[in-house]
Amino acid sequence: MYRYLIVLLVMLLPFEVFAINAEDVMKKSQAAFLYQGKDFKARVIMKLISKGGQERTRELTMLRKNFGEAGGAQKFFMYFFQPADVKDMTFMVYKYPAKDDDRWLFIPAINMVRRIAAQDKTSSFVGSDFTYEDVSGRDIQDDTHAILKEEKLGARDCYVVKSTPKKGDVDYAHKLSWVDKGNFLPLKEEYYDKKGELSRVFTADEIKIIKGFPTITKRMMKNLLSGHRTEVTYSKADYNIGIEDSLFSERYLKQPPKKWIE
Repeated sequence: MYRYLIVLLVMLLPFEVFAINAEDVMKKSQAAFLYQGKDFKARVIMKLISKGGQERTRELTMLRKNFGEAGGAQKFFMYFFQPADVKDMTFMVYKYPAKDDDRWLFIPAINMVRRIAAQDKTSSFVGSDFTYEDVSGRDIQDDTHAILKEEKLGARDCYVVKSTPKKGDVDYAHKLSWVDKGNFLPLKEEYYDKKGELSRVFTADEIKIIKGFPTITKRMMKNLLSGHRTEVTYSKADYNIGIEDSLFSERYLKQPPKKWIE
């Protein structure tokens, strides 16, 4: 009798230990990808590569600060160094849970701060294959999520999650995410358009441990329809550096403090 109970418990244990729903997977993934540490800073090299192989490079500093738990409010600040057509341009996001983000863009050529409308969140971010929403992240509750399967991606065990937008406010019908079971980072994402065709693919190409946080330091987004792709590399990445709240203001969009952007 006891032997039977032990065998039964052993059979049931994996299902109890590893049971997790799709929304929890995506919440953990969002926390690992966008919310690690109290704040974050990196120098970013963004290569825009055409189907024919022509390259354009953008260099910027990105700063992010959390104002709550994972999934809560955040603020982002980005300053562009090059090329000449975007030099001294700044971009700022106030991300809110369960409502539209506020976004501002300072355009030095016309010395004007432009508010980016909520409906522009799927527009290209400075000509790249990433959208404005890709930069700051999408609210988990905006989609319905389902775990389709569990499989390996390379050497990593992953959950494969299908996320379907509840409203037609984005340019894709659904997204598949390969989420690492160990660190919950998104290792790959596939975006399918309204015709059911694969339109964009995101990949995490390099992961480093920085101050104990697994961090995607190289990533790529490819547009399969145009053949264009964007490769992004983070250097000088750091967490918990004490970014001041005052940085995230319209005043500093025009004149950001050098100590934060260098």
